[in-house]
Amino acid sequence: MGVVEVPGAPYGVAVGPDGALWFTLVAQGVIGRYADGDVRIFALPQADGQPTVIVSGPGDMLWFTEYQGGRLDRMSTDGAVTSIEAPGAYGACIGPDGALWFTELTAGRVCRLAADGSVTAVAVEGMPSMITAGPDGALWFTVNQGNAVGRVDSELNPTVYPLPTPAAAPVGITAGPDGALWFTEIGSGAIGRITTDGVITEFALSDPAARPHAIVAGPDGALWFTEWGSGALGRIATDGRISHLALPGAEPHGLTVDARGHLWVAMESGALVEVSTTDEPPVRAAAEARSGRSSEP
Repeated sequence: MGVVEVPGAPYGVAVGPDGALWFTLVAQGVIGRYADGDVRIFALPQADGQPTVIVSGPGDMLWFTEYQGGRLDRMSTDGAVTSIEAPGAYGACIGPDGALWFTELTAGRVCRLAADGSVTAVAVEGMPSMITAGPDGALWFTVNQGNAVGRVDSELNPTVYPLPTPAAAPVGITAGPDGALWFTEIGSGAIGRITTDGVITEFALSDPAARPHAIVAGPDGALWFTEWGSGALGRIATDGRISHLALPGAEPHGLTVDARGHLWVAMESGALVEVSTTDEPPVRAAAEARSGRSSEP
């Protein structure tokens, strides 16, 4: 496990088109880059925007959302930034169509940014949050206050699937190696799985206050997620077995996988933590493997 100290509170992290790690420093209102032992900081035109989620996107650019500033930003690897208005922008991803898709959490919209700069959107009530490309050619997203997982096709037709557990407050979501979507339930302390036809299964964590946040598919065929409340990194196999790894520092948020298959975790306490997936963390509690909650549409 490696630790890279950074001058601020990192939130989102992604591998950029240049192979470096790029990250948002929410409280400081800047973007950071780490490569070859060197941390660089890039100031933004406005420092009060609270940059949050960052992804590598169209045009070999970095794309990030500024939740407080209400902007979606494009940054080149030399630090040049252009922005468009996006009220309450939060999640972002590249769609199967090569376009940049993003959510407007406070405005309640799922949006598509075309190559010509035009934005099309569909309204979704309940604070659409993280978004990811699904294996079915659609975009899947969490609806944090609507307590649901949503799907929107390339024509912006939405479908919303309510969760079985009340006040689950889903946040992170990613496509899994099993053809399903996996997501975190920060409110109920669980990991969820939804098939592309809407069947939901929830896996409770042993600590209901773990507050799982972000989730990614690892190179080992499992899903890895941050536990913001417990300060740990979690791993769930596709059969529901869950294990955990304690992390140095506190408040892990975003995470990504680099070209070597190593995980990088953004710790809001002021560091990026590198974790190899070759050593599976110890199982904390075998009884937490399955919650027994599932639903069908």
